[in-house]
Amino acid sequence: MGVTRHERSGVELRVTGHERTLVDVLDRTDLAGSWEEIWRSLESVEFFGLEQVVEFTRLLDNATTAAKVGFFLDRRRESLMVEEAHLDSLRRLRPRRPHHMTQGRPQGCRLVKDWNLMVPDEILERSWGETS
Repeated sequence: MGVTRHERSGVELRVTGHERTLVDVLDRTDLAGSWEEIWRSLESVEFFGLEQVVEFTRLLDNATTAAKVGFFLDRRRESLMVEEAHLDSLRRLRPRRPHHMTQGRPQGCRLVKDWNLMVPDEILERSWGETS
């Protein structure tokens, strides 16, 4: 679902659309680079089909991923024209108790209650390893 096939130099490629990529990247952050790369890449997309994003998230049946997707969309609510109905659909899928957004339970996290998500300060503050 959400995959198209293209041919390039005689090789068939399977390519995901923006909506599937958003969900997959937040589901498997270990395969996607640093949080700065993930966040900046996702922010560079000007439009997502939000119904598709919610549906892909639902199909994964992963509460932590639902919280991550909801958190991202909530932070970009205005620029992506996210409606409360989209967020409500994702809230119903979120974990019942707080889950860590990143693996390994790093130091410097804060609870974002609306998503039951422990979010690293670097993401909340967009500090991306800044030096003083």
